[in-house]
Amino acid sequence: MSLGRAEVQQAESLRRLAENFPRPLRFLAVGGLGLLTDLSVFTLIPDHGSHPIASRVVSLALATFVTWRLNRAVTFDPSGRVQRHEAARYAAVTVVAQGVSFAVFTGLVLTILARHPQFALVAGAAVGALFSYLGQFFFAFAPARKASDAPALAGRRGESAL
Repeated sequence: MSLGRAEVQQAESLRRLAENFPRPLRFLAVGGLGLLTDLSVFTLIPDHGSHPIASRVVSLALATFVTWRLNRAVTFDPSGRVQRHEAARYAAVTVVAQGVSFAVFTGLVLTILARHPQFALVAGAAVGALFSYLGQFFFAFAPARKASDAPALAGRRGESAL
């Protein structure tokens, strides 16, 4: 399905509007939408008899997809990488950040927040967000180095370019 001219113009207008805000604020806004997605899906699934941990796996996967697309579009500058390479880097950061988030959630939901799993979800998301932002900023969406930069970088470290 292709976007029409009006939709493309609207998307560009939203992107320009988002660029007026500092990157951390954009990241938090995207994260907020991801958290809303996560929390909504998580809350709806248990109504169908699923265990909270299984429900969280599904809700987390959907929220991760939402934030990947939005962060790529409005939060971070283009990295200059092929999208599949950038996606692989994003996936690596996400595994770490979501792993931390999931560990915090699981620890809390199995102990002190068993009766309030949504609070455990929010606590895990907050801790995971810090890991996510730093990993995305410094790794996933970091500008790609040009091949012409390799000899200069190696020379500064006293290494061979090969």
